[in-house]
Amino acid sequence: MRLASFNVENMFRRPRVLNAASWSTGRPILEAYAALQELLERRAYSKPSKTRIIDLVHRLGLASSDESEWVLLRRSRGQLLRRKSDGTLEVIAGGRGDWIGWLELKREPVDEVATRNTARVIAGLGADVLAVVEAEDRTALVRFNRDVLPYGFTGRAAPWVYEHTMLIDGNDDRGIDVGLLTREGFDIRRIRSHVDDAGRAGSLIHSRDCPEYEVAIPGGAPILVLVNHFKSKGYGSQRASNARRRAQAVRVAQIYDDRRREGQDRIAVVGDLNDTPASAPLKPLLGNTDLRDASEHPRYEADARTGTYGTGRDKIDYILLSPGLFDRMTAGGVDRSGVWRGPRVRNPWTMLDSLTRPEEAASDHAAIWCDLDV
Repeated sequence: MRLASFNVENMFRRPRVLNAASWSTGRPILEAYAALQELLERRAYSKPSKTRIIDLVHRLGLASSDESEWVLLRRSRGQLLRRKSDGTLEVIAGGRGDWIGWLELKREPVDEVATRNTARVIAGLGADVLAVVEAEDRTALVRFNRDVLPYGFTGRAAPWVYEHTMLIDGNDDRGIDVGLLTREGFDIRRIRSHVDDAGRAGSLIHSRDCPEYEVAIPGGAPILVLVNHFKSKGYGSQRASNARRRAQAVRVAQIYDDRRREGQDRIAVVGDLNDTPASAPLKPLLGNTDLRDASEHPRYEADARTGTYGTGRDKIDYILLSPGLFDRMTAGGVDRSGVWRGPRVRNPWTMLDSLTRPEEAASDHAAIWCDLDV
């Protein structure tokens, strides 16, 4: 069987801020959005909190309207703000209980060619079990599998589609979730979500989720696939981001060790961990368990680059295998065909012939895969 993981970076619609022309534009918006969300959830709004709320409302472009280029302020009951005729703002809500509403990132369609290129990469992988990262929701995943993927196949006798499509909504309201697609015969027998796992202070551990999927294997024992997308380095302080990724690595390692003690020896931890193999935040998972990186297997087909993101300098996408699966690995590799390389990249990889400009890229991430004799 072939197991693969691919960060698809949304399939149909993506938050506009994530498609900003530069990260210097998008990052401050995301930071202000996260900070305002946290403030608005407080039971009581103190005077300093109200001052901070007004500052963040201005930063998000919501001073004169509930809609800006990037964000929507939804309100269904009560009032948060009063916009005065002199242009000033006043927070009139005393706390979360005084109004009902929420912040929402504005979305825009993904380039149609990019969506079809995503299908071409997935069809080219030919995975029996495919983990996807940054999919909007299960409805989008089903639509993609039904309406787009059949036309992405290359060199196959029949369209490439999946029998089973599963995604559990996670903790990220930007439409950045993780899911699993499996071929006929590779039934998803059991699902266990960890979306509500919390740390000592009560804060949620997983940025999205760490779902466990028990997948049937024709003629063999089932395998357990844990799909992950750890906290990015994109916004917030580096210290806070590192601490969040470390907490996620610790928790995933605990889940893995628990399943090993229960007698399961066919386990794969896959996805975008948003950090490099030697990083301190990932050590609890990569260094303190018996998981093995598929890219370290002698039959892994490496190219001129060791990374998976962008130009291939940074490795942040992983297929980690328990000893029972690592010993059964027969091949593996990376597919960069859907990543835009630019004109000045040394040792350029072969892109899809339908990828002619950056906006048409399937993803900034390469897809990774391995074959297992199970």
